[in-house]
Formats: sequence, structure tokens, C-alpha cells
Amino acid sequence: MKNILLWTKLALCLALSMNVFAEDTPHTFMMRPEVLVKGKQLVQQGDPTAVKALGNILQEADKALQNGPYSVVSKDKMPPSGDKHDYMSVGPYWWPDSTKTDGLPYIRKDGRINPERYSIRDAEYHTALCRDVYILSIAWYYTGKQVYAQHAARLLRTWFIDPATRMNPNLNFGQSIPGITEGRGIGLIDTKGLVKLLDGVSLLKGSAVLQPEEENGIRAWYTSFLQWMRTSPIGMDEADEHNNHGTWYDVQTVSIALFLDDKALAEKMLKEQTVPRIESQLKEDGSQPHELARTLSWNYSQMNLKGFFELARLAENVQLNLWTMETPGGKSLKKAFGWMLGYADEARPWTYEQIKPRDVKGFTDLARLAAPHYPDVDARKLLEKEEKQNDLILLTGSTF
Repeated sequence: MKNILLWTKLALCLALSMNVFAEDTPHTFMMRPEVLVKGKQLVQQGDPTAVKALGNILQEADKALQNGPYSVVSKDKMPPSGDKHDYMSVGPYWWPDSTKTDGLPYIRKDGRINPERYSIRDAEYHTALCRDVYILSIAWYYTGKQVYAQHAARLLRTWFIDPATRMNPNLNFGQSIPGITEGRGIGLIDTKGLVKLLDGVSLLKGSAVLQPEEENGIRAWYTSFLQWMRTSPIGMDEADEHNNHGTWYDVQTVSIALFLDDKALAEKMLKEQTVPRIESQLKEDGSQPHELARTLSWNYSQMNLKGFFELARLAENVQLNLWTMETPGGKSLKKAFGWMLGYADEARPWTYEQIKPRDVKGFTDLARLAAPHYPDVDARKLLEKEEKQNDLILLTGSTF
């Protein structure tokens, strides 16, 4: 209960104006600047819960100091382009056809991961890069220790700047399917964690570990990547997806636009892409039919809702309230949250296909993020059941 009360105290900061900040306030767009500032104050005051949370985060940051650097050129397999700087990955749910001598073309087994997915590690490296930069930036912000910022900068230089190791700004060969395609729009889901990396870069600006030309190099990389996402056939194919893939496409494009200080573009995409997705992906009762059709229906419903919650947080940066908005068809994120909340008790049967055990822990974190916006939706039972706090939510207002 004590942890919940402290988290609630931090969450009250959400009511603060997002328009005016002190000069030393971080200019992040997913992590909440007001929570970061308040969290640092609590740590400095010796608040035991905040100090413990920071200690846990620093343990992860110290592990991250031993990781990487990561690079797409480390893979053994050559992309179809003949350039190892091009990102590659294999579709996770595609397997050799046992009725064919060569196994081609591969066939789909939804929810069942083919180990070949891990034979190329570009996706794994990108996810690790995003998490490490995110954790290291938080550790630097709270402690001022340059060792955290310096390692984050090393990871960034290797992935985005160094000519010998940098990734080309495209996903032309993401989630390939042997015998069918060398790459597809669905591959863009591989980089959905980039919003946290970008927030980390924004937080690191105060550390002075990146030279101006290096910061400009990262911005130029993402300018090219955003252009590719919005104009390439593969990028436009993902933009047209009507399930979690479309949602996470928006998370990436909107966060890049905010990172590039193009709030007008971010607002345009939110209004023209995200709002219609809320209308098309949800039913009026809040259920998500596209995700419920999957063999891991709980996992994908939770994953998609998390994407929408991230978009609602990003939308706050352009004074757009997606948290409580309701479409003309009566669809809303509030209803989606309430619908899933009804199943968050593992004792209640989940009547949709779920080929792996249902884990509600991730939904508990979503409830922590949503609760301040939905005071009339009672999530206390779920939050009180999970005694362990989420350290990142407590000290940043966000989670990975």
C-alpha cells in the first residue's frame, strides 16, 4: 500500500502544466519531465521508496555498462542488397513446410516462434540498444555520473554514426519469409522500442557527452528513417495495417517527429492516423477484435493497448487528449482499458485463444499508467494485489 501511495503522489504531477518548464527540466516526450524532477527531489531527500527504486535501476544500468556496442554489421548472413549495413530479420512465426523437400515456401504457425528467428541478431541488438540507452540515460540523470552517459554515447555512435558500423536508415529486409519475400512492412514492428531510445537521447542532452555534430548525425539518421517509413512501399504497407502493427507504426513515426521538433507533423499523424485506428481497431465495448483473433489473444490485446497508451502520452506533447477522447462511433481507450481490466484477475476465465499462459503483470503496469486518467475506473484491487512497484514508472512516469 505504501508503494501505491507514493506512486499516486508522483502521478499527481500529471496535473501540472506541460507548457512551461524550468530551464533545468528535461525535455523528454515519453518520460514525464515533472515526474523526473519530483523523483530526483525525493531521492535527494532520502525518501526510502524512491532511493530503493533508483538502486534497482542503477543495478540494471551497471549491467548495461558491460553490454555492446551493437552493430548490424556483426551478422554472418549477407542481406540481399549485398550491404551488411542493411538491417535484417526473419519472420518469427514462419516455419519450413515439412511436405516440401527444401521446406519452401515457409508456412505460418501463429504464435509459435521458429528458432531461426534468432540466427540473425539485428532485431535483438536493436531492442537491447534501445533499452540500454534508456536505462543509462536515467542513471545519468539521477546520479550525474558521466560513466553512464559516456557508454550510452558509445552505443549511439556505433549504431548511428560510425561509418564502419552504422545501420542504413531502412528496414527493407525486416521479417523476411524464405521462399516468399525478402522483407515486408510487418518488419517495422521490430523497432517499436525506438521511442524509448529517442527519449534517452533527449535526456542525455544535458550531459554534453555527444558533440553537436554527433547529435546532428543522429537527427539526420532519423530524418532519413522517417522519410523511408512514410514514403517507401514497405513503410506505407505497414502504415496501412489495421492491428497492433499500425498502432506501433504510429508510435514510431510520431515519436520521431517529436524528436525532430516537428510538432505539426506529429499532430497531423495523430489526428489523421491514430484517431481513425481507435475507431477501426476497437469495438464499442472496448474489445479488440483484430487481436482477439490471434493465437496469443491476451498478449496481443495487451501489446496493442500499450501502443495506444504510448500514443496518448505522445499526444500530450501537442495538447491532444487521446486518453478520454471518444470517437463518433463510441470507441475509446478508456473502454479498451476497462474491458481488459475485467479479465486482469487470473481467476476469471479468458475465453479467447491463448496458446501460452496468460500473464497479467504487464497489464498491471498499464493500469498504473492509466489510473490517473481514469479516476472513475476502479483498478485498486489489481494495483494492491501487485505489491512490487515498477521502478521506471515511479521515477520516470514511463516504462520500457
